[in-house]
Amino acid sequence: MKKVVVANDHGAVDVTKRIVEHLKKRGYSVNHLGVTSPDSVDYPDMAAQACGEFLAGGYEFGVVACGTGIGISISANKINGIRCALPQNVFAATMAKSHNNANFIAFGGRIEYTEPVEKMLDAFIDSPVEGGRHTKRVNKMMALEGGVC
Repeated sequence: MKKVVVANDHGAVDVTKRIVEHLKKRGYSVNHLGVTSPDSVDYPDMAAQACGEFLAGGYEFGVVACGTGIGISISANKINGIRCALPQNVFAATMAKSHNNANFIAFGGRIEYTEPVEKMLDAFIDSPVEGGRHTKRVNKMMALEGGVC
């Protein structure tokens, strides 16, 4: 069975519940490391847990969420090997996977999206990685890890 790791802070409890339910309906085994209550937790800690679990192996991709999705996606992208996208719509979710080979996707629990999060998630899941000219760019992106501009 395909596995996904999911983590969230207190600002994204409701959207994460929807995401987990949607992933299960799609046949994924979900390892939810996030919180289910409004009690405050720090999104960098949630990102670190999810990314560490993902990098240990066995997961197809990861999903992280906080109030805006911004802080948790920035935190995830600080971890070597992670490419976390924060899409605004279905097109951006598609491109995150097909062009950037993102292995994480982030959402904001307090954001009013114009398209349902589930549709963005589906676009991310269903988009093939194009490779080709994009592989060189992804490799350049990953070469920036720990580097200095």
